[in-house]
Amino acid sequence: MKFTLGWLKTHLETDAPIERIAETLNAIGLEVEGIADRAAALAPFRIARVIEAVPHPNADRLRVCRVDTGSGEVSVVCGAPNARTGMTGVFASPGAFIPGTGITLKTGEIRGVASAGMLLSAREMGLGEDHAGIVELPEDAPVGAAYAAWAGLDDPVIEIGVTPNRGDAFAVRGVARDLAAAGLGTLKPWSAPKIVGDGPSVVVWRNDYPEACPWVLGRTVRGVTNGESPDWLKRLLTAIGLRPINALADITNFFTVDLGRPLHVFDANKVAGGALVLRRGAGETFRGLHGRDVTVESEDCVIADAAEVQSLAGIVGGEATGCDATTTDVFIECALFDRVRVALTGQRLGIHSDARQRFERGIDPALLPAGLDAATAMIVEICGGVPSEVSVAGAEPAWRRRAAMRFERLAGLGGADIEPERAIDILRRLGFGVAGRGSDSVTVDVPSWRNDIAVARSNYAYDPDIYFEGSLTGILDPAPDLDAGRVRTVREGASAIGAEIDLIEEVLRIDGLDRIAPVSLPGIPAVPRATLTLRQGRAVRVRRLLAARGMAECVTFSFLDRESAARFGATPEALALANPIAADLDQMRPTPLATLALAAAKNVARGFADPALFEIGPGFRDATPEGQDSIAAGLRVGETPLSWTSPARAVDIWDAKADVLAVLAELGVPMEALSVTADAPGHYHPGRSGTVRQGPKTVLGHFGTLHPALCAALDLPANSAGFEIMLDAIAEPKRRRKSAPSLPPFQPIRRDFAFVVDAGISAEALLRAARGADRALIAEAALFDRYAGNKLPGGQLSLAIAVTIQPREATLTDAEIEALSGKIVAAVAKATGATLRS
Repeated sequence: MKFTLGWLKTHLETDAPIERIAETLNAIGLEVEGIADRAAALAPFRIARVIEAVPHPNADRLRVCRVDTGSGEVSVVCGAPNARTGMTGVFASPGAFIPGTGITLKTGEIRGVASAGMLLSAREMGLGEDHAGIVELPEDAPVGAAYAAWAGLDDPVIEIGVTPNRGDAFAVRGVARDLAAAGLGTLKPWSAPKIVGDGPSVVVWRNDYPEACPWVLGRTVRGVTNGESPDWLKRLLTAIGLRPINALADITNFFTVDLGRPLHVFDANKVAGGALVLRRGAGETFRGLHGRDVTVESEDCVIADAAEVQSLAGIVGGEATGCDATTTDVFIECALFDRVRVALTGQRLGIHSDARQRFERGIDPALLPAGLDAATAMIVEICGGVPSEVSVAGAEPAWRRRAAMRFERLAGLGGADIEPERAIDILRRLGFGVAGRGSDSVTVDVPSWRNDIAVARSNYAYDPDIYFEGSLTGILDPAPDLDAGRVRTVREGASAIGAEIDLIEEVLRIDGLDRIAPVSLPGIPAVPRATLTLRQGRAVRVRRLLAARGMAECVTFSFLDRESAARFGATPEALALANPIAADLDQMRPTPLATLALAAAKNVARGFADPALFEIGPGFRDATPEGQDSIAAGLRVGETPLSWTSPARAVDIWDAKADVLAVLAELGVPMEALSVTADAPGHYHPGRSGTVRQGPKTVLGHFGTLHPALCAALDLPANSAGFEIMLDAIAEPKRRRKSAPSLPPFQPIRRDFAFVVDAGISAEALLRAARGADRALIAEAALFDRYAGNKLPGGQLSLAIAVTIQPREATLTDAEIEALSGKIVAAVAKATGATLRS
């Protein structure tokens, strides 16, 4: 957004220097991106008159000019074809820098004639591309005066960056309003002259697309003369980078920047049928004023006459009905277009225009009548003509709404200690009307030009009895329950949750964000907090351990076909997917082991016969959050090497058990508190599986060879061994002080015992009894042999264990060792009924 300082002062009464204006703009959120002071580059140039111009004696195309600079006469050699006696131009003395050529003038001789300066062209001054001759000024231009000041080029150009929510700041008046609210002057009153129309408009509106344009006005001005714009208007437009076209087009560009009110003018005599229709596009192509063909689609809003499309609404006009020097009757369009549709159309077609820039950010919906009257008055003043009555389609939408702000939130949320009266005064100066004042809050009427003080989509207040034919898009967000293009209006006084935040932001930025007291961030503790939860940390440790044990991690779907899921557990209807991504993925898995088995079967089928896979993921018991378990599951298939020096062997139950115990040990579960029972789930082999428990009730995991029927159904090898570890069931290890390690200096002693027990007695029970015989001396008890055969009575078997005895105080004597052995035999006999095998 560009404007000149002089243009700003047409709306703002201020004597602040430009440096303070720029500082204030930055402080209130309208960031200054640059200030161009053209007068600085033109400062050395003065108005001069050519007293005499005669041919150069030594060059046919040069002239020797005697020039009055206002401070004396100098000789200048000039090659411009229009240099002549009596003309007035712009003179640069020796030492001046010429911006158009990048040189610094020096006194010299040209073909033997002294030249002490230069008469300048527009390009040499950096004011255009005209280099056909030197600049010619009116005869009454004051000789010796600074050219920049006389030509009005001493007006600095300010460029600001405007955030997308501040559509009102794309107008010079909107910027002036903000500066006045910040205490940098007074906003000048503005009102449009009242135009009384003479008869009906020659061109009228018809609206067949109210969703895209809820309200449109227009009038004809007959008998205009469309020539060049006055100098003041051309200077303003040129200063901000716009090319003057003709008076009618320049006036519309002026109001686009001045009030943020885009307008368009049609040559009324080129409009076929006497009517302009707002409708959907139908694939037509027309030539736009930007010089390119535009093809419109059904979602685009176009303006068409009886012959063809003449304009792309809110974006670019058409060349066929454009105004030129032959225009005598003009029709002025002043519309309110849907900002979303304008943005989508402009983006699709890649057309960028000042009108689109403002419409897609939201313009003032109440400004249409005043904007039309102001433009009409300027057209009549500059171009003459007689205005008609206004043609209208649609009606002004219900934009009025209220918002409330609690004073304590200025400090609690914004961190600024601002007095309530100060906050209310800021809102008043920004155009908000105070509708109600309480001891702790204020309620304000939001002005029409502040579309960013938004009503949240979910907080519209609908009135079923009030309808508006069209869309409120462009003023407020579209309602979520559109009904065939009919949108319920927002009840007057409706407010939104987010509106209070917007009001706080307005007060804070105008009061000065730099006045908010800085608050230090909380100190960072020397020891940072853990970045992972206990559950996440466990998953990481288990993942690393199983990978180190030669297994590959899988990430499989949490659902599979019901038939396969039923082989691994219950398949309640609540866990069936109502809308599965595939017909064979319709059931939530009871355990990750199920999907691992399917993955392993695919590997085996493709020739990779020895997969070792694991996954840490959810298993599902029911549809409640509590029915989801975090499980570490693994599956070994085929063969596995004992070590890199040993030949491979078939995997078995003990591989799976070793994986389970290794994981539990890694997670800090005390091994002496574990027991193994033979009640594994049904998808395991009933005689080659087990369940690991901590205490009688807590199940920590299952392991074993998969059931033969399951292996046959999935085409897996019969010796496939898997495990499941219930990570959620593992208690957090107690934090204890680490004691000094116990490192007895005495050599341990190993004694082997073979017991005959009933076949129903588990080895775990026998080992537990042996360890408990003397916990001070017995360091370890482990099973190393199991025998069942014809040398033992029926229903009995032999379990051989190795007991490690670790003396701590002194070397044990033979008698003490024998006594301890007797205690072990007695403890095992008492606990299991076993007898020492002879």
